[in-house]
Amino acid sequence: MPLTSSTVIAVDTSVLINFLCVDRMDLIARHCHQFIVTDHVAAEVKDFYSDQQTRLKTALQSSALKQVSIADQREVALFGSLGESRRLGPGECSAIALAVSREYILAIDDRQATNQAREISRDLCILTTQDLIVAMICENLLSVAEADQLKETWAHQHRFRLPIKSFSDVLTTNCEK
Repeated sequence: MPLTSSTVIAVDTSVLINFLCVDRMDLIARHCHQFIVTDHVAAEVKDFYSDQQTRLKTALQSSALKQVSIADQREVALFGSLGESRRLGPGECSAIALAVSREYILAIDDRQATNQAREISRDLCILTTQDLIVAMICENLLSVAEADQLKETWAHQHRFRLPIKSFSDVLTTNCEK
């Protein structure tokens, strides 16, 4: 699915933290689509990543992100059913419920949560941090060298590893879409 200015992406904590921890919410703010986080995702940042609270607050105040509540009956029901298994956290459950119910794109890195989301909606478009960085390179928001530096910072300072050597390895096929 091509990303357009009207595209809305429900962001899970896993993807959000990747941008917060390297202080690159500017990339989210300048990208062509809107990023939305649920109250549950915001709470996970505050509860488990307290050092990122200020950056999250700034991103919300600057409208780089929009925070929403799970309120619709379908969203609440889906959130509840996802939480029953206790395999997923509240942030993952809420991001999936929001994306499925409102037909948004889901941005998530957790494989188990991704599998669960695909079981619920085979048509759900799911992006990872890697996918978002490739899209940002294609939009000239950052260079391959800058993206590779982010990848290294994530790997060495934040225990988040991507299965690629360089973004240049995946770039040529992705920017042509």
